[in-house]
Amino acid sequence: MTTLGFNPSRIKTPTFQSRKPIPKFQSFSQPTKISFVVSPNPSKYYHHFIPNSISESSVSAPKESEYDEIEDDPTSELSYLDPETDPRSIKEWELDFCSRPILDVRGKKIWELVVCDTSLSLQYTKYFPNNVINSITLKEAIVSVSEDLGVPMPEKVRFFRSQMQTIITKACKELGVKPVPSKRCLSLLLWLEERYETVYMRHPGFQKGSKPLLALDNPFPMELPENLFGDKWAFVQLPFSAVKEEISTLEARFVFGAGLDLDLLGIEVDDKTLIPGLAVASSRAKPLAAWMNGLEVCSIEADTARACLILSVGISTRYVYATYKKTPVTTSEAEAWEAAKKACGGLHFLAVQDDIDSDDCVGFWLLLDLPPPPV
Repeated sequence: MTTLGFNPSRIKTPTFQSRKPIPKFQSFSQPTKISFVVSPNPSKYYHHFIPNSISESSVSAPKESEYDEIEDDPTSELSYLDPETDPRSIKEWELDFCSRPILDVRGKKIWELVVCDTSLSLQYTKYFPNNVINSITLKEAIVSVSEDLGVPMPEKVRFFRSQMQTIITKACKELGVKPVPSKRCLSLLLWLEERYETVYMRHPGFQKGSKPLLALDNPFPMELPENLFGDKWAFVQLPFSAVKEEISTLEARFVFGAGLDLDLLGIEVDDKTLIPGLAVASSRAKPLAAWMNGLEVCSIEADTARACLILSVGISTRYVYATYKKTPVTTSEAEAWEAAKKACGGLHFLAVQDDIDSDDCVGFWLLLDLPPPPV
């Protein structure tokens, strides 16, 4: 059985409502393979897809009753660093700087800075009035995070709102920090979803029904650059145990790719559960994987209406990754692949190989479909 529920144990805010569990993985009938050139032979390694609150970092910790009182106040700001975490180990931050569905005393929307790392060992929030939103304010706030929590400035800062790219990029570059536009801010996205229910909705200035000021982009897919072309591709499946093994050995084998913190995401999957994925073979697999590694790969979608696969990278870049001849059989397989993703809570993967039949990957990315945050 597969379940998805954001792990609340690392959040320093009030009670969290877990996500609904997802249903069991379904099996399907024999597929028709689709490829760039010719249909690949089944791989020995893959299973080809078969359709059918505030915590101050001070010497004296607050008493439990005081801590509970602070946590229950939705107007409070958060400044927290896990005491068991080495500050020097936190080299990448995830950041959001945007308005919230909350009005201040002037009747204007409040803005908020939210910063965390992938493990939520670092958590920081701060409210701002809407008349001070610029790169200078953000730059000073980033410095405050570092100074208040005693952590070094990050090497990278990931953010997912294209509308804030200019401000965030300017602030980061002036601090010598690399800004990375990416939707692979999963810890941040899930934390914002949690904060909406436990903080924003309880705030006295909350405006029910207020739409996000800066909605996420979902542009029309573009033509794929030539350097990202593969030779063949196939829908495949891997047991979850094999997926975990691939992710755990990425660094040791110097393979390009990226994993996910499955514990934080609260994803519980049986080791035998088959996770859907896409295998791409190329005679220039290493250069291809290297190019892919710099794109912040987010997700892959089977677009049955256009008979193609959509690759989402960065913040709002979408490519037509591959096309196939539209028939009832290929449409059925694509629909079944998408259904399998949903059955796994949106979990899927991309593998780049020298050959479809190879047991080794040159690049491996674990991906997750997530709905946009409510703010």
